[in-house]
Amino acid sequence: MALVKVKPTSPGRRGLVKVVNASLHKGRPIDALTESKKRGSGRNNNGHITMRHQGGGHKQQYRIVDFRRTKDGIPAKVERLEYDPNRSANLALLLYTDGERRYIVAPRGVVAGAQLMSGADAAIKPGNCLPLRNIPVGTTIHCVEMLPGKGAQIARSAGASVQLLAREGAYAQLRMHSGEIRKVHVDCRATIGTVGNEEHSLRSIGKAGAQRWRGIRPTVRGIAMNPVDHPHGGRSNGGGHPVSPWGTPTKGYHTRRNKRTDGMIVRRRHAAKKG
Repeated sequence: MALVKVKPTSPGRRGLVKVVNASLHKGRPIDALTESKKRGSGRNNNGHITMRHQGGGHKQQYRIVDFRRTKDGIPAKVERLEYDPNRSANLALLLYTDGERRYIVAPRGVVAGAQLMSGADAAIKPGNCLPLRNIPVGTTIHCVEMLPGKGAQIARSAGASVQLLAREGAYAQLRMHSGEIRKVHVDCRATIGTVGNEEHSLRSIGKAGAQRWRGIRPTVRGIAMNPVDHPHGGRSNGGGHPVSPWGTPTKGYHTRRNKRTDGMIVRRRHAAKKG
């Protein structure tokens, strides 16, 4: 993969920086592993906007990704790498020895032709999936489950990773990229390595139209509105704290209300920043 800054032949291409990966598949995805995706217009059945800044965009198909990795003991070969419009990471198409094909999130360093395995007896190498109880302490992992058998929920985006810090009894401690340390059951599965396509964060869209291709509509600042439309409107918000159009604080306001899993957090990310 490489970052390419294109020639400034137009104002829209002057600031364009794109990620080019020559190893990505140029054709269509596997039809059996795709399903239709409803266009997200951000509106309800009455036509009222219920989710701002959404609408339009290119038609997309959803790729069915195997986040559970349950085919234990069956070797798989990476047939090819593919682009996925629904996520920042690329996908790897696995061809198992029994003939089944499945998509997984492509780890860094995994190329076409690589051999991967899942299960407790799998080797410790990028792309293999094992329970946390079988992974050495200190290993960098991604696509981590939060409940055994539920499927990967942690560290799935491009360049994401988690470090396995320790194991105590039935739980393992993971250090997130934010600095938060969280407990996860040792029967939860994780994939060795880091998610690929790490240059994704370095790209530059280049022009507003490219955001519209992605289904992102314009965002207008509240202070540029009229007082009837936003609390910041009229350029006389009185130096108050930033709020949403409905008056909810938007900076420094705690939105976490999930007390059920508070006991799983060993150290919060905010504590790490203070230290």
